[in-house]
Amino acid sequence: MFFFAIPTGLLMGWNKKIDLLLSPLLYVLYPIPKVVFLPIILVLFGLGDVPKIMLIAFVLYFQLVVVIRDAAKGIPYAQKQVIQSLNATKLQTLCHLTLPYCLPSVMTSLRASLGTALAILFIAETFASFSGLGYYILNRMDSRDYLAMYAGVIGLALLGGGLYALINIVENTICRWYKLMADSSSN
Repeated sequence: MFFFAIPTGLLMGWNKKIDLLLSPLLYVLYPIPKVVFLPIILVLFGLGDVPKIMLIAFVLYFQLVVVIRDAAKGIPYAQKQVIQSLNATKLQTLCHLTLPYCLPSVMTSLRASLGTALAILFIAETFASFSGLGYYILNRMDSRDYLAMYAGVIGLALLGGGLYALINIVENTICRWYKLMADSSSN
């Protein structure tokens, strides 16, 4: 997902022609609930974990492309002028301006889309699946084993909380400069 969303978003944010070409497609596909593609994904990839992963990646792809494109477009002109005055190459501009500028937005998008990803996982595991937390929760509910069902719900909540904490750890590690900048501006 990252390997496709990051270059697509950056290209759309950098190049107006590519943005004009791909934006209509993005505007048409983004609002569609991606869960409606689950039957198609199941037909193409069969049962198992692959369709679940594909569906979650499909959902997150569009959310990340929009955020990365908007972040790349939102780089202040003054910062672009500074890096151009230093005769930076496109690769240097990407590494030293664009990616650092977009990274906090990407991390926020990941955090915000985590709930959606877990909801999609639950739906995918309840639809034509014989394993996973979603299947387990619904199966326990059907057999009236409510204690086990609630344990599954708590397990899903712990998974979400753990992933959220992991994203925060990664953000605090790779965006340390951003946190320092935010702390200094609040003082």
